[in-house]
Amino acid sequence: MARTAKITRKTKETDIELEINLDGTGESEIDTGIGFFNHMLTNFTRHGLFDLKLKVKGDLDVDCHHTIEDVGIVLGTAIKEACGDKKGIKRYGHVILPMDEALVLCALDLSNRPYLVYDVNISGERVGEFDTEMVKEFFYAISYSCGMNLNIKMLDGSNNHHIIEAIFKAFAKALDNALVIDPRITDVLSTKGAL
Repeated sequence: MARTAKITRKTKETDIELEINLDGTGESEIDTGIGFFNHMLTNFTRHGLFDLKLKVKGDLDVDCHHTIEDVGIVLGTAIKEACGDKKGIKRYGHVILPMDEALVLCALDLSNRPYLVYDVNISGERVGEFDTEMVKEFFYAISYSCGMNLNIKMLDGSNNHHIIEAIFKAFAKALDNALVIDPRITDVLSTKGAL
């Protein structure tokens, strides 16, 4: 069965249409109105091998906050919906990912219990039109709307672009690992019998 979802969310601040295929090939059509954010989401899809179509109209005349946070909400909701009952998935994923001088650890659990641990030190306020404080807000929104325990830790790095890109790529790889279906798991990977 295809692990896909299509979500539409419209508020006074953003209008978002998103389609995801968790079993894709890394193809994407992304337009958020924020160049650096488009670049990060393209990296997410390519390195996680997810197919993603995303169109956003946000109140960028205010700033980038609502657009980035709301995309996180919608993406997390779509991942949760596409996972379905989670039967057979490995549930846990982790990776330590290098990008030039940057080194980032990402570990996650698709437990349906949201929690974010974010230990990252970004020195600059912006990369392009992207406020760097929004990295944490984006992943907080994903973790809570998906029901994901998510840990992101910067182990090394000095270039803000490299650090943020390593975070997005590490998240993609960790999520891809957690979504792998293992034929030995005949139900959900939990002693409770439910996630």
